Amino acid sequence: MTPGRGAARARGPLVAGERVLLVDRKDRRYLVRLVAGGTFQSHAGVVEHDALIGADDGSEHVARQRDGRTGPGRRFLVLRPTLSDLVLKMPRGAQVIYPKDLGAILMAGDIFPGARVLEAGVGSGALSMTLIGAGADLVGYEIRPDFAARALANVVDALGPDTGYRVEERDIYEGIAATDLDRVVLDLPEPWRVVAHAAAALAPGGILLSYLPTINQTAELRARLEHGGFGFAETFEVLRRTWHVEGRSVRPDHRMVAHTGFITTARRISARWHEEPAAASGTAEEPEPEPVEALDGSDAGGELSSAR
Repeated sequence: MTPGRGAARARGPLVAGERVLLVDRKDRRYLVRLVAGGTFQSHAGVVEHDALIGADDGSEHVARQRDGRTGPGRRFLVLRPTLSDLVLKMPRGAQVIYPKDLGAILMAGDIFPGARVLEAGVGSGALSMTLIGAGADLVGYEIRPDFAARALANVVDALGPDTGYRVEERDIYEGIAATDLDRVVLDLPEPWRVVAHAAAALAPGGILLSYLPTINQTAELRARLEHGGFGFAETFEVLRRTWHVEGRSVRPDHRMVAHTGFITTARRISARWHEEPAAASGTAEEPEPEPVEALDGSDAGGELSSAR
């Protein structure tokens, strides 16, 4: 594996070949690749690509009707898309993981630059490009060749050809070829079938992370993790509620992105951790340490029994 690298964020005027986001006055968004001599056509009229090439990120442009007419409702803002925009707008064959979960996965999985990560079930590549963007050294396993090709194309399109990313057409349920991995990230319907393989492939202290749509699947995974060489298992979901803020009208929006999936993490630990400690003959049970109050009044964590 070579260190994963995301393409540097473009700066300066827009150039031919890059993708841009056109946003109309009703906040409708269109992902467009700029081509010299090309046009973008919509209900509002036509925007010439040549007018966008060389323009500034965040500039405003007017769509013209065939008769040359323009109007206030025919304006578009042109922006370079964020990773979140690309995830929601890019071509896909499988359901993507939503941006609200992608950010949580980076933190829960503790993805760091140079981390050796195996991802299984790459889908359309949304999670792949997020992991690579965080600096992961990433390899994907995918059993469907059409999904593998789509994910690879989307990642190259978004981050460039020099990320070091590759997708192997392999069934992870049959095993993991790599060893000494830092992270195993799963977007699969039966991740419990991977627990033993992940335990053998992960470095000590490595993290397994799984993304699942239902709590029944999650319970099955948690039961297998409990006896599979993993500890510190945790499951959570992310609910995202936006707010309407306009003058004195401040309230939660009526709609929110609620449940999309359950994120479960666990760490590879010594199998002996789960064994019952042998009772020491004639010794009293060690008392719990008293919590220590920090100087600012907050809880210092309770690891120490005194503040000497």
